[in-house]
Amino acid sequence: MIQCSYICVFGEEDTVGNNEKKVPEVVIKRLPRYYRYLSDLSAQDVHRISSGQLSELMSVTASQIRQDFNYFGGFGQQGYGYNVDYLRDEIANILGLSDGNTMIIVGAGNLGSALANHASFEKRGFKLVGIFDSDESKVGREIRGIRIMHQAQLAEFVREHRVDIAILTIPSTAVHDTAQLLVKNGVKGLLNFSRAELDLPKDVAVEHVHLSDSLMTLGYKIKEYQK
Repeated sequence: MIQCSYICVFGEEDTVGNNEKKVPEVVIKRLPRYYRYLSDLSAQDVHRISSGQLSELMSVTASQIRQDFNYFGGFGQQGYGYNVDYLRDEIANILGLSDGNTMIIVGAGNLGSALANHASFEKRGFKLVGIFDSDESKVGREIRGIRIMHQAQLAEFVREHRVDIAILTIPSTAVHDTAQLLVKNGVKGLLNFSRAELDLPKDVAVEHVHLSDSLMTLGYKIKEYQK
């Protein structure tokens, strides 16, 4: 869980937030989107933006934006709005992007290999340090300069390198045991691409990515729009 210990430097655009509030999951899921838009604005040499302007860009109401930022102390200033670089950096700190999280991928099949080739991980503060697979024919190959290791080396590697995050792109039947092994050896965050639901300690963060569910949701929306 994110610890809300951030202090409002500029003063809130509307009202001062309460740092003790529990941050809703839906707000946490919007933070990466804020970060992306603010990063784009910074690259365009935009230094100041109001909640109304950010609202138009993101299709999120200005009121919602202010409420979201209030959970972390605010960041705005009456009559000024938000300093783009400052706000981007604060959201990066909230998301832990400045902590230098290390991660591994377990499963070097098509999906795992595609993720390993996704170079923007490093740009977001996540360093890929290892790739693992149980298939002997894949072991020893390299993806972006990282040699694929056998899963038998997983526990030792995770302990030695103090891995923060593991991306699981393995069959559902293998996910439970692999997740337990990873958590036992210090991994605190899992990105699970399988259909298996994981029952893990409360201090372990888990994100489930169900691509088929997203496609079915998309299918529903298409059907509704055609009515």
